[in-house]
Amino acid sequence: MTAEAVITAWDRADPAAIHPTRHVSEDAYWESGQVQADMLAQVIPDGARVLDFGCGDGRVAIPLAAHGYEVTAVDSSQRMLDRLARLAFQRASLTTVNADADGIAAHLGRRRMDAVYALAVLIHHSWADCLHIIGRLRAATKLGGILVLDWPVSETPEEADSWIGVTTWSAQQQADACQRIGLEPVDSGLPWGVYRAVKAG
Repeated sequence: MTAEAVITAWDRADPAAIHPTRHVSEDAYWESGQVQADMLAQVIPDGARVLDFGCGDGRVAIPLAAHGYEVTAVDSSQRMLDRLARLAFQRASLTTVNADADGIAAHLGRRRMDAVYALAVLIHHSWADCLHIIGRLRAATKLGGILVLDWPVSETPEEADSWIGVTTWSAQQQADACQRIGLEPVDSGLPWGVYRAVKAG
């Protein structure tokens, strides 16, 4: 799957297809975002500037901002950002940016974030697109900052073949990529990979 195909599919998706808990109820959907925000708060320093890449309608960004973080919510789908703006009104203060991975730098300029996370984003992209995105997310993170990424390892790695498929990596593929990009794995106990931004190579 190309990045463009994934973006187009998510942009056209019915809200009920965005997350499995939406088939249960809207309350379950938003509660799952609160739980994930609480988990992220275990590894992101208090008061940090945080970038949510692939924020969707703000399921995690809104409760994370309510934790007191300065959240920049980035999505390539304006439709998703419009939903987020409606939902965040009077709930949380955050900045929204309509951009893909390549557009982050234009928004940030010389600023770097204390933490960046991408949940339910990377798993849907090809290996090449995933590496490209991670490289851009690392570039947006200050040295020593935290990245939380949905970047799963498998003994039988494979690329996603649909917009809701899952791409997995071998441990060696991931270790090599971390060294090239400048990521140091952090033992966190979270269900996603947690990394510290370090010098590449």
